Amino acid sequence: MLDNLSEKLQETFKKLKGRGKLNEKDVNAAMREVKLALLEADVNFKIVKEFIKVVKDRSIGVEVLESLSPGQQVIKIVNEELTALMGETVSKIEYSSSTPSIIMMVGLQGAGKTTTTGKISRLLKEKDHKKPLLVACDVYRPAAIKQLKIVGEQLDIPVFSMGDKVDPVNIAKASVEYAKKNQMDLVILDTAGRLHIDETLMDELVNIKREVEPKEILLVVDSMTGQDAVNVAKNFDEKLEITGVVLTKLDGDTRGGAALSVRKVTGKPIKLIGVGEKLDQIEEFYPDRMASRILGMGDVLTLIEKAQKAFDEDKAMELQKKIKNKQFDFEDFLDQMEQMRNMGSMSDILKMIPGMNSKALKGVNVDEKELDKIQAIIRSMTPAERKNDKLINGSRKKRIAAGSGTTARDVNKLLKQFKESKKMMQQMSNMKGMGKMFSGGGMNLPF
Repeated sequence: MLDNLSEKLQETFKKLKGRGKLNEKDVNAAMREVKLALLEADVNFKIVKEFIKVVKDRSIGVEVLESLSPGQQVIKIVNEELTALMGETVSKIEYSSSTPSIIMMVGLQGAGKTTTTGKISRLLKEKDHKKPLLVACDVYRPAAIKQLKIVGEQLDIPVFSMGDKVDPVNIAKASVEYAKKNQMDLVILDTAGRLHIDETLMDELVNIKREVEPKEILLVVDSMTGQDAVNVAKNFDEKLEITGVVLTKLDGDTRGGAALSVRKVTGKPIKLIGVGEKLDQIEEFYPDRMASRILGMGDVLTLIEKAQKAFDEDKAMELQKKIKNKQFDFEDFLDQMEQMRNMGSMSDILKMIPGMNSKALKGVNVDEKELDKIQAIIRSMTPAERKNDKLINGSRKKRIAAGSGTTARDVNKLLKQFKESKKMMQQMSNMKGMGKMFSGGGMNLPF
C-alpha cells in the first residue's frame, strides 16, 4: 500500500540525510519534492499546501538547522505531521451501554461493503468476544442478501433476513428485537448502496438511523478511487454524521490519497483498513504505524501482533527443544511455514521490517507459488519420510515429485535447503542467548 508515495519520500530524505548541515534552500528543495509526491498520491491540494507549510516552518527552525543530524530531524518532523494528519491515535469501535450495540454500514456500491461487514463481525467476535448478528438491509442489489448469507456461513455468524420485499427500515428494527431475544450483543446492518449518492438512498439511511439509533455509522470507502473517496466521505458525513471510515483495497494499486486526506476533510477517524480479500484481512488503523510504513521505518508493532496471533506459544517452546535435541523434521518445518503464511504475504511482512524500503523490495521476488510448491512436496511425503528425511532415496524422490506435481530436482533442492536450515538453527541454538530467538514463534524458514 502507498508504495509509490513511500518510494518517492524515501528518495527525497535519502538526499537530506547525506548532507552534514542543512540550509533553508535544502529544505525548500526537499519540500517541493514532498509536495509533488503527495499530489501524485492524490492527496487533497489544500491539505498538501497546509502540510508542507507546517513541515517547512518546523524544519527551518534553529533546532533543526543547527542539529548534528538535521536530515533525520526533518524526517522526524514529517513523521509526526503525517501521523497528526491521519489522526494521531488509534480510534477503536465503540459499543453502547445497553445491548445490543448497533453498527450501521454505509457506502457506495463496489466499495466492498458486504464483505467488509463480514470482516468486521469476525474481528469483533474474535477480539472483543462479541456475539454478532449480520442484517441484510440491502433489498435492491441482485444477490446482495445471498452474498451476506454466504459470508455468514463461512464465519459461522448468523444472518437476519426478511427477503427483498420488506422495507429496510422495518428489517433493521426487527433485527434489533431478534438480537435482544436471542442474547446477541452486536447488530451489524449491511445497508444498500448506490452507484452514486442520491436523495432516495440518503433518505432511507437517515430513516434507519432515526429508528435504531446506531452507536457507530461506518462509511466503507474504496481507497483506489483516490480523492473521489474523500468527496464521498464528506457527502455521507454531512447527511448521516458518520462516526468513522473503513478504507478497503489498501493492498491494491492505490495512490493513498484517501488515507491521508479523509480525516482532515471530514474530521472523522479511519477506524479500520482492509488489506486483502480474505475475511481475516482487516486491521485496526494506527496512524503512527502507517506513517512509519510510508517513510520506510517499518512497522514492528504490527509485525509482532501478527506473529503473536499466528504462532502458538506452546508449539514454539516445543520447537526450541526439538532444535536443541536435533529432532527438527519436515512436520515441524511445514507447521512453521503454515503459521508464517497466516501472518499474510511475505512481501507485506518484509515491508514491516525497519529499513526495508519499497524500492529495495522491488528487487526481491517473494513468489507465493514457490511456497505452495514447497508445501505440496512435503505433503506428498509419507509420515515416516517427514520424520526422517534420510529415508528419501532416488525412487522416493520420484514418487514425491509425481505426487506434488514437481520434479525430482525440486525435491532435491528442498532437501538441500532443509539440511542447511537445520544446521544453521542448531548452531544458533547453541550460541549463548540465541535460544530466545526460537521462543517467539519460529521465524526461521529457509527462504
